[in-house]
Amino acid sequence: MIEQKDKPSPQMRRHPPQGSYRPHGNHPQGPHIRQPAIPTGRQADQESKSQGSQVQQGPRDPNKKDMRTLQRSQRDRWMKPVVRHVRVLRETARKEQTRETGAETGGLKIVHFGGLGEVGRNMSAIQYDNEIILIDAGVRFGDEKMPGIDFIIPNASYLEGREHMVKAMFFTHGHMDHVGALPFILDKIGDPDFYAAPLTKALIMKRLDEFKDRRPVDINTINPGEEIKVSDKLTVKVLRINHSIPDDLEIIIKTPIGNVVHTSDYKFDDTPVNDKPADIGEMERMVREEGVLLLMSDSTGAEVEGHSLSEQDVTENLDKIFRESTGMLILGTFASLINRIQQIITISEKYGRKVVFNGYSMKNNVEICKKLGYLKMARDTQISMEQIDDYPRDKITVVTTGAQGEDNAGLMRIANGEHKHVRILKNDTIVFSSSVIPGNEKDVQFLKDQLYRNGAKVLNYKMLDIHAGGHGNKEDLRRMLRIMKPKFFLPIHGQYSMMINHGIMAQGEGVLQENIIIADNGSITHIEKDKWWFDREKAQSDYVFVDGLGIGDIGNVVLRDRQILAEDGMFVVIALIQHSAQGAHKLIASPDIISRGFIYLKDNKDLLMQVRKNVKHIVENQRVYEPNFAYLKDQLRNQIGLFLFQKTQRRPMILPVVIEV
Repeated sequence: MIEQKDKPSPQMRRHPPQGSYRPHGNHPQGPHIRQPAIPTGRQADQESKSQGSQVQQGPRDPNKKDMRTLQRSQRDRWMKPVVRHVRVLRETARKEQTRETGAETGGLKIVHFGGLGEVGRNMSAIQYDNEIILIDAGVRFGDEKMPGIDFIIPNASYLEGREHMVKAMFFTHGHMDHVGALPFILDKIGDPDFYAAPLTKALIMKRLDEFKDRRPVDINTINPGEEIKVSDKLTVKVLRINHSIPDDLEIIIKTPIGNVVHTSDYKFDDTPVNDKPADIGEMERMVREEGVLLLMSDSTGAEVEGHSLSEQDVTENLDKIFRESTGMLILGTFASLINRIQQIITISEKYGRKVVFNGYSMKNNVEICKKLGYLKMARDTQISMEQIDDYPRDKITVVTTGAQGEDNAGLMRIANGEHKHVRILKNDTIVFSSSVIPGNEKDVQFLKDQLYRNGAKVLNYKMLDIHAGGHGNKEDLRRMLRIMKPKFFLPIHGQYSMMINHGIMAQGEGVLQENIIIADNGSITHIEKDKWWFDREKAQSDYVFVDGLGIGDIGNVVLRDRQILAEDGMFVVIALIQHSAQGAHKLIASPDIISRGFIYLKDNKDLLMQVRKNVKHIVENQRVYEPNFAYLKDQLRNQIGLFLFQKTQRRPMILPVVIEV
């Protein structure tokens, strides 16, 4: 991936509208930014000539050039875009594999709507002729550069006009990054048959219950080893694979030209807890008898050496913590780590502890799994929050969400002393039984500091092996490659560097370099028995943001405005203007100024006085016989913005309000 400066499009090379520096368009990789209309010295000379100026030009002052250079430099810094524009330049490398075919061509095609070059937002389409099978529909959560964004969902625009082709949709497992987007895309995928394992089905139905306005969905239950004949051309078989949640399925799509295998998120665990080992024997039989044309494999652990930790090892270390802990034992983990929750329940019963669950999603998942038999506990093991004080503190285990430092999650409220029932006392033991998601490090560190301030003992997965990730490391990925022996290999589910390193591993396991496909979201990959290529047409792959009830109505322009407001605030100038018949503008009163998130007005009276003088100068220097208030607003926006940047080195959003009286 190469980051380089934006090159202006032909439209941008033309002289831009006066004063506009707001972003325009919804470029899939980020907005282009118009430059402010601040005339250079040459442009000012031309404008003065066009206005009939007869002033004789004297010798050119060499200092003027330096001043103009400085002005441009300051302007460029002021105009620095908030959203980075990253382009991936791979056309040269792909030239031999790219053909002018068009997306309507028949045969086998693979399209990913999310999940490539990122972790989350997983959704893919396997198309053969005019029939499509969809796999998963997950969300990705916004980061600190996306203020106000609840979720990012896959862009399913490719399916517009092809809804009738979608025959079936399969879900690999119940994690949000694989099922969470279903309510938002239901109206874009036609009317397919839905298939999921029992636990996955229950979690999806609970998710859909939160969206009463969506159409009802009937999900068919499918179990490992079962085979579904989708059509005369496509058959799907599912096999058991291990992950951090039960009922994880590897999906095998049988097409007329060969088998396509989607591994789902997986690891190999020969001693799983609360689950059965993967169906390795059935995988080997399928490869031996039918072969694998294309393997699409999870890449999340492609940069981590060794094997993934077994849940049995985690159980032993958790047992040691329970044995040696003092006070109340509070364990923070993901609500979706069902196997980990079962471990905690089993060990708590061993040491005579009562278990209480905290957090909305944690309680929901526990009740679903108890009902389906995926969590097993004695009748008197679980107690309610209100019963905590009825038992000694050293006989209580609290299982809570919030191990990622989320502000409103259970563990943060406990650490801040805001929880109604749980208080941390000296010598209580806090365990982070989950890894830190990249980007959450500062929040988790703040949470740990709060817990230490309360006198608690804090343990995490770096101190002891008390968390096993659900994704296989390098040796697990190599094992999958050796089992499958694919002709073509397409790494999925991971950052770009993870996919590249996974591809390098595949070469080491005998896959030819020319048969390794590094695709992007939206790439349309054509597969034949002995070759593959990318279509020149690409499916739309830009982010679709979910903010409250709005789906896709937040584009790059709105997002950039939010970033500016979050970083530098806003500055509103309200001017009452009178236009005379002689073409002059007159400022009726001193401009009103409103600042939010930029400066505190009472402490910056001198700056405000200078701003008002500048506004008066800008307004009264405009001499036009036909009032053009749009142009005047642009002039105020640009010149006041530049002035404030020179004084403060900040770039607030300038909102001029011009009222004619």
